[in-house]
Amino acid sequence: MRRKDKEITDNSLIDEILLNNTVCRVALSDWDTPYVIPMNYGYKDRAFYLHSAPEGRKLDFLQKNKKVCIEVTDSIESVTSDKACGYGTKYRSVICTGTAHFVTDVKQKIEGLKIIMRQQTGNSEWDIPKTAVSNVLVLKILTEAVSGKISGF
Repeated sequence: MRRKDKEITDNSLIDEILLNNTVCRVALSDWDTPYVIPMNYGYKDRAFYLHSAPEGRKLDFLQKNKKVCIEVTDSIESVTSDKACGYGTKYRSVICTGTAHFVTDVKQKIEGLKIIMRQQTGNSEWDIPKTAVSNVLVLKILTEAVSGKISGF
């Protein structure tokens, strides 16, 4: 990280950011073309859980390249000034790189969906019908590198 003065080195603050947000941006590549999409997520034990329809562009990319980058930003606030160079943004952000894994075991898919639902709603006690589980794809992103940055706080 170029700006070491803005680096988040406290893992508990990184986890706080990742556990208290609901939308991440997922960057994919099929080697020639980049692709970024916002997605709802669940986060537990340094792993992200994502759900998707069983077909689509992101899955086409993941079939070619399972390496991903995930970005989460919170506490965004514009900073204004009387001078152009005084403008800026307050924020906290985390960037993770990792590898996507397709979850195929029904029990593990249900667990992944419950982690997503807990992140989105605060409640993990959901009855998820097996018929719904068979119609959805669950991805588990195992993080390999994590970095955080804070500005304006």
